Amino acid sequence: MVSRADRSTIAEWWWTVDRLMLVALVSLMAGGVLLSFAASPPVAERLGLASYHFVIRQAFFAIPALAVMIAVSFLPVRKVRRLALILFAVMLIATIATLFIGDEAKGARRWISIFGFSLQPAEFLKPAFVILTAFLFAEGGKRPELPGKLFAVLLLAMVVAPLVAQPDFGQTMLIAIVWCALFFLAGMPWKWVVSLGFMGAGGLVLAYMNLPHVAARINRFLDPASGDTFQVDTAIESFVRGGWFGQGPGEGTVKRILPDSHTDFVFAVTAEEFGVVICILMVTLFGFVVLRGLSHALRMHDAFTRLSVCGLIVLFGVQSMINMGVNLHLMPAKGMTLPFISYGGSSLIAVALGMGFVLALTRRRPQTVHIGPFAPEASYATPRPA
Repeated sequence: MVSRADRSTIAEWWWTVDRLMLVALVSLMAGGVLLSFAASPPVAERLGLASYHFVIRQAFFAIPALAVMIAVSFLPVRKVRRLALILFAVMLIATIATLFIGDEAKGARRWISIFGFSLQPAEFLKPAFVILTAFLFAEGGKRPELPGKLFAVLLLAMVVAPLVAQPDFGQTMLIAIVWCALFFLAGMPWKWVVSLGFMGAGGLVLAYMNLPHVAARINRFLDPASGDTFQVDTAIESFVRGGWFGQGPGEGTVKRILPDSHTDFVFAVTAEEFGVVICILMVTLFGFVVLRGLSHALRMHDAFTRLSVCGLIVLFGVQSMINMGVNLHLMPAKGMTLPFISYGGSSLIAVALGMGFVLALTRRRPQTVHIGPFAPEASYATPRPA
């Protein structure tokens, strides 16, 4: 047990970090490793790999992911901004590089091989983009002479352009949603709300008319008879077969026939083998992290930290909702991973990085207040919910 009288860096971190959120995040990370035992062996066998190939890799990547999340949570706010700026510059260059030297898979170039590992730069670009966008909106609000909103628009264009070229429309849509949420929270006028709504609808129409695979996904969602809906139908059936308490570990069939059961459809595997009760528990953990983060943001007086936390939490929550929504056939297929749960080293470490930023920004810190003419300022710890 760490004593409150201890003034070491670790003790200070322990008593200022949101320990309940930390426990929820570590629980999700551990759940991802455990669920990989259920979802990934049949996929590995179909690919001619050892049965527990993906399990071992998921556990292997969970260690640096946990280390990254905790290490980043020690950072002060100023260093969070600096790290985000460096990370953004490096990963933007790497994202552009995928267009020329990236590994092609399913007609898209999204990964770069480095020292035998596949890196998806866009995953790391997302949390850095959120931090920088929040900074631009916050500075633009404090300093009217600084065109923060214009710079934020240019930043969005810089990120979206290479993602569309890859193409990766799922990540593009996710980033655009988070950017719009930040713009709205920063005090966007209603005329901009309407304008962005029309622009988003127009972009969707253009994608539908000019990109066959986007049109096919939307058509299959609206009219299942128009195309192959095998994966989604099988996922829905797994929820029915699983019932409340599931078929039991290892007794599921969806993982044996779905090619992406360990990534896009791990939620369906969970429902079939462990039941709807465990799925509800998983949703509860995701919901707790989202609501906990937003409750912190409501209590923050600094615009940058408030917007940053909101943006990172929206990124985490919306990505989770998209994955679960696809599994439940509530939206067209997007190829989006479930944070901390789906297999993928880049996704796991990048999500841990983003939530490390949240833990760092929501730590309880001294706040300067005015207490009188002879003692003008004093520092008091800002309140944090228990």
